Amino acid sequence: MRREWEPEDLIAAWTLLDGDWELVGNKSGATRLGFGLLLKFFEQEGRFPRHAGEVPKAAVDYVAGQVKVDPDLFAEYRWSGSTIEYHRKQVREALGFREATRADEDVLAEWLADKICPMVFADEGLRAALLRRCRTLKIEPPGRIDRIAGAGRVRFEREFCLHVLNGLSANSARSLRELATGEDGFLLELKSDPGRLGLETLLEEIVKLRRAKALGLSADLFGGYSDRLVASWRARAMASHPRRTSRRCSRRSG
Repeated sequence: MRREWEPEDLIAAWTLLDGDWELVGNKSGATRLGFGLLLKFFEQEGRFPRHAGEVPKAAVDYVAGQVKVDPDLFAEYRWSGSTIEYHRKQVREALGFREATRADEDVLAEWLADKICPMVFADEGLRAALLRRCRTLKIEPPGRIDRIAGAGRVRFEREFCLHVLNGLSANSARSLRELATGEDGFLLELKSDPGRLGLETLLEEIVKLRRAKALGLSADLFGGYSDRLVASWRARAMASHPRRTSRRCSRRSG
C-alpha cells in the first residue's frame, strides 16, 4: 500500500459508496472508522492490513471525515478479538472472498513451483505473485504467505534437480560425483578466474575444457528451463565452496 496519495486518487480509492454504507450500518466511534478502512483497504489490496501502520494517514483522515469520526480514534481500533473477526467476515462476504484452507495452501505452493519459480527468483517476487493469485481466486491470503512461498521454492528446486539428475547418464553421474568429492582440485580450477589472457592461460583453459567435455553432459541437459534460471544456479554453484559441495553429494549419494 503506497503512503502518498494525490487528492483525486484518494477520492477514487477511499470513498465509501452506497453498498459500503449499508455495511457500515450503525457502527460508531473507532469501530465505525476501523471498519470503513478495512473495507476500502481490502478492495484495493485483496487482503486486510496487518496493523494500523499499514493504513495511510491520508486515508485515515479522509475516511474519518466521511464517517464523521475523529481520526485519532483509529488508534483505539482493536486488531484482535471478536469485533475485528466479525468485520473481516462482513468484508469477505460483501466482496465474494473466502478464507484460505490448508488444502488451498498446498495448491498455491504447487502453483508457485510450476508457474512462478522457474521465472521469479526473489522472495519478494514470489510473495507478490502469491498475493495476486489469491486475489484472482477470491481467497483471503493465508497468514503463512512466507512459508507457502518457501514450500513452493523447495518443491520447484527438488523437481529441477530431479530433472537434471534424470538427464544424466550413469557415466556422467559417476564422473560428476568424483569431480565433487575428488581431491585433485579440478572443481576449484573450473570455478576460478582464468586470469590475464596469454598463451599459457589459453593452453590451461583448453585442458580444462577438454576435461569438462569428458564428463559427457548432454547439450540439452537444462532443456525447457530459461537461461536466467540456469545462470542463477551457476552463480550459486560458483559461490559454493567445493568442500561444501562434496559434503552435499556425499549425503545425497548415501
